[in-house]
Amino acid sequence: MEVMPILRWPDPRLATPCTPVEDTKAVAELVERMFATMYDAPGRGLAAPQVGVTQRLFVMDAGWKTGPKTPVVCINPVAEPLGAVDEGVEACLSMPGVEVTVPRPSRVRLRYTDLTGEEQVVALEGAEARIAQHETDHLDGRMHFDNVAPETRAAILAAWETA
Repeated sequence: MEVMPILRWPDPRLATPCTPVEDTKAVAELVERMFATMYDAPGRGLAAPQVGVTQRLFVMDAGWKTGPKTPVVCINPVAEPLGAVDEGVEACLSMPGVEVTVPRPSRVRLRYTDLTGEEQVVALEGAEARIAQHETDHLDGRMHFDNVAPETRAAILAAWETA
């Protein structure tokens, strides 16, 4: 399967809120290409806007780097916070080499449609919860650095511009 180019910040498509997916069957080929791209990068999550598609869709596989592949397709996802907020280090395929300590709820309830058109509701925690929230942020036109203090955000962007 062909790997897609991953957009880099500050591409304006990364700051654009995405539109809902209307037909889950119509995105099947896109999903295959996104998984190929994510595994090649190598990442644990990839949102459609990172490959230039402004639709509410992401793919993730939290454990494939240390165990078997467990790919998940999330169409039109909504993440509901459940747990206490924890800080964790996040990387982003659209800003390679930049790690940001981001506060996020440790648990979420994720509602989404799968590739077969079935609605799913799952409780996620740990890495899976963090990845789902990170990718959902992309669908809302947000980057990981949008979740930190303004002075930290400014320092991250200044370092990125000089890299």
